[in-house]
Amino acid sequence: MRPIRHMKKVVMISALLLILTLSLGGGVASKGNDTAATYENLRLFTEVLSIVQSQYVDEVAPKDIIYKAIKGTLRGLYPHSSFLAPEMYREMQVETSGSFGGLGIEITLRDDVLTVVAPIEGTPAYRAGIQPGDRILKIEGLSTKDMQLSDAVKRMRGKPGSKITISIVREGWAEPKDFFITREQIRVQSVRANQLEPGIEYIKLRQFQEQTATDLETSLDKYVKEGKIQGLVLDLRNNPGGLLTSAVEVTEKFLESGKLVVYTEGRVRNQNMRFSSNAKRVFSDFPIVVLVNQGSASASEIVAGALQDWGRAVVIGTQSFGKGSVQTIIPLSDGSGLRLTTAKYFTPKGRSIHGKGITPDIIVEGPKTTAAVTVPAPEGAPTPPKTGPSVETKPADELKRDPQLQRALDLLKAMKILDKGRPGPAGPQAQTR
Repeated sequence: MRPIRHMKKVVMISALLLILTLSLGGGVASKGNDTAATYENLRLFTEVLSIVQSQYVDEVAPKDIIYKAIKGTLRGLYPHSSFLAPEMYREMQVETSGSFGGLGIEITLRDDVLTVVAPIEGTPAYRAGIQPGDRILKIEGLSTKDMQLSDAVKRMRGKPGSKITISIVREGWAEPKDFFITREQIRVQSVRANQLEPGIEYIKLRQFQEQTATDLETSLDKYVKEGKIQGLVLDLRNNPGGLLTSAVEVTEKFLESGKLVVYTEGRVRNQNMRFSSNAKRVFSDFPIVVLVNQGSASASEIVAGALQDWGRAVVIGTQSFGKGSVQTIIPLSDGSGLRLTTAKYFTPKGRSIHGKGITPDIIVEGPKTTAAVTVPAPEGAPTPPKTGPSVETKPADELKRDPQLQRALDLLKAMKILDKGRPGPAGPQAQTR
């Protein structure tokens, strides 16, 4: 009876792999790839599974083997593609609909190492001194080697008030350091606005959320009512991205209607999309400087790239992160899900963002520190050093220690001087259509 049960398992595995091939690979076969070779390799795969089932030292459920095989396949394709087991898929659906307990960092896999894209300003990770480019080697003592992105995210999220230890190595450090952080409910206020000097305004976008464009317009309206805007610093540093729709809505506040903001290209026709500006109000008669750095990613790069391509803004800072890919969540029949990279983003002039990022018009190295204060470590444990100014510090107070912001202000002041004596446009600064 045992050989019969074993044969049933092999047949079941083969059937599951056949379904997977038909559902995910049908489009590939239709484009002329060698289908026979695909099934030949599939036969080799089922042969290996059969040997594992019959000879591996421990008995392993076929479903577990298949899940591991799918995870390995997707990891080999692209870091942001991943397999979500049913439990993880359900968690993801809950998380995207509300707030959650966590650290406040965006992470990615770079060169197969778990890497920080950016900490979000005002969150526990930011206050602890986490910086863009930091590599996370361990989470609660567990090595992150070969860990999927989704697994890492799940381990770092948790109940607000609970503590977590992550081991980080940074360029210039001789050895890793432990950071002790207390999780919080992550609710990010995406827009922060201040005045650098009369007529020159500063707006910091921490993340691209549903209300970001509306909050941005509210801040601009306030400045318009207080007097003529003569220049704007739009700070996208350490902004890891967010919603594509929000990035488009923010960009179109500064571009005339009909101008291309971003487009995507993939192998499937419905992944090829174009997003153009179509705002009812456009703030178009003052110069803009956009600040970017290594922590500016995804939606931030879309905004910076579009404003740069159309000559609407001067981009200052350092090379952005280079995360310009589209992930599509595909539900599977057993309640699991597939996060698959299906397209890439391009700026209006056709520049690929992915893996390259946005190159500033003026390269200016930023301050060496980006975060605020550290969270106290448990008794007897080493505490990371204080690494930057207070979260509440105003931009005007940061100028001396922030060369990028100082350069932006100097450039806008120069434009302001050159503009003196020139007749300005009639009517309010916000054009209404």
